[in-house]
Amino acid sequence: MADAQNPSFQQQKVIIRNKHGNRLVGILHESGTQEIVILCHGLRASKENFIMTNLAAALENAGISSFRFDFTGNGESEGLFEFGSYWREAEDIRAVAQHFQETNHTVIAIVGHSKGANAALLYASKYHDTKTIVNLSGSHDLKVGLENRFGKDFMERLGREGFIELKAESAGGIDYRVTEESLKDRLNIIMLEECLHIDKECRVFTVHGGTDTTIPVVAALEFAKVLPNHKLHIIEGADHVYTDHQAELASFVVDVIKETLQINLLTAS
Repeated sequence: MADAQNPSFQQQKVIIRNKHGNRLVGILHESGTQEIVILCHGLRASKENFIMTNLAAALENAGISSFRFDFTGNGESEGLFEFGSYWREAEDIRAVAQHFQETNHTVIAIVGHSKGANAALLYASKYHDTKTIVNLSGSHDLKVGLENRFGKDFMERLGREGFIELKAESAGGIDYRVTEESLKDRLNIIMLEECLHIDKECRVFTVHGGTDTTIPVVAALEFAKVLPNHKLHIIEGADHVYTDHQAELASFVVDVIKETLQINLLTAS
């Protein structure tokens, strides 16, 4: 369907199969240009999360194509939701990136929020085909916050019961079970060590809310210590989802993508 605000854009539902055969469902905001940005949502969110839709709209207004999609087990995509599965989500990004590479697009950046940011960083640590990563409120240590979420005895409960109930955060939401296997998947990832495998040519931009209580801003400072090609931007007063700072967040991300396009043009010439 054509977008009413920008007739040159087309929004199209695209279905991509990951390596496990699950259908990943996303929305392509197509500007007609070769370059495209992949947008990755956070934990228990979806492509319809307001951060994803606002970023897609901002990029659209700047004439830049983007693709926002649901990770396996989230939103409209097939498969089971997992609390861990960070590497699985990195492989979902791989499937999306390959799809667009095969359709004559160039993935110029991957933008992820929270868990999606960690998946994007893991992707960059394993695959070296994208030169710009935007890390929005990612965690430097995946052990952080688990006691607050599940209680101090969560590992004992997991061993005894085999799962922990994760209640819906809002009316109409879905309850999930967190299994010992999925939690161990998360705990076995040492994010800062994985970041050392990211190419030095890959530019990583970390954005973090100064009053984030879900993933405190110290995470951003830790990323800055280990990533050699890194820029840090703290949005003072912003929470984990940038509730009152959406315009500033979108403006920064669009500026990063425009800068990336300019660098690509200079490199090509």
